[in-house]
Amino acid sequence: MDLGIAGRKAIVCASSRGLGRACATRLAEAGCEVVINGRDAARLDATAADIRKATGAKVTAVIADVGTKEGQAALFDACPEPDILVANNAGPPFRDFRELDREKMIAGVVGNMIVPVELLQRAIDPMIKNKFGRIVNITSGSVKMPLVGLDLSSGARAGLTAFLAGIARSVAQHNVTINFMLPGPFDTDRLRSNHEQQAKKQGISIDEVLKHRMSTIPARRLGEADEFGATCAFLCSTHAGFITGQNILLDGGIFPGAF
Repeated sequence: MDLGIAGRKAIVCASSRGLGRACATRLAEAGCEVVINGRDAARLDATAADIRKATGAKVTAVIADVGTKEGQAALFDACPEPDILVANNAGPPFRDFRELDREKMIAGVVGNMIVPVELLQRAIDPMIKNKFGRIVNITSGSVKMPLVGLDLSSGARAGLTAFLAGIARSVAQHNVTINFMLPGPFDTDRLRSNHEQQAKKQGISIDEVLKHRMSTIPARRLGEADEFGATCAFLCSTHAGFITGQNILLDGGIFPGAF
């Protein structure tokens, strides 16, 4: 399918690996010029080279922490008027809520709620002016089904979802959409790290942890980053202009609700 976005300019945050990288790759395949971002220079440069080789797209690598004002400025210096913004940032680690002091809670809210809003503030007016914009916020399946230990992440991301719900409706008339992608368990470095921690804590093998995890997923497998990226690219396409303010859950059927 031709997504109709060849030549569009995209910023994909936290995209040197994992789900962000998959989104950047799929947008590049669709013909977009892509700005990718990360804090590890070697990994970021390698990712940029891989995407260029695989797609032939123009890929600009910006080494920056997207959670800082300086990092955000660097992204928008590289792409002042993006047509597409994929907001992505790491979430707080698993932690008992009793261990969360004020500083940790503020940091979590800043990283997973305030930063995406700041990015959107920079991107939205040029999108309105140009009558095209696609904003995708990568949040978490825990927004719909909160997990004990991820309380801060769930709360901050749910706050972002509510914050942008009205804004999404206010800009829809300008062909600007704002949507949310809610990943469940995807085969990424972050998930593998969590499995390693669980295995060590429980005194069992990583294979045993993985086997148990997959038994809780109706699809009986982990998600693949590429299928996440493909969904993101579709939401950014010309075909998805009537989809806005929506939470797209990709979790292999874990969430048990009908709506």
